[in-house]
Amino acid sequence: MSGTAIRNEIRKLRFEHGEMTQQALAERIGLTRQTVNAIEQGKYSPSLEAAFRIAAVFGVPLERVFHYHPEGARRPAP
Repeated sequence: MSGTAIRNEIRKLRFEHGEMTQQALAERIGLTRQTVNAIEQGKYSPSLEAAFRIAAVFGVPLERVFHYHPEGARRPAP
């Protein structure tokens, strides 16, 4: 299997909140737009603090933003 074990709803939440841009979200959480993009695409896992900041911007629990799916994680080669 390939992919990451952590999925997120950032893109959906941005659009539910007035079509917020990645840049606007980045400014509110103190990260770069490129970092927000990487998190949103599942290419980078944010720090726990950044994850809580993202959830706070949208006014939702952390579990509404990020989901852990261990079956989606990469498995080491035998």
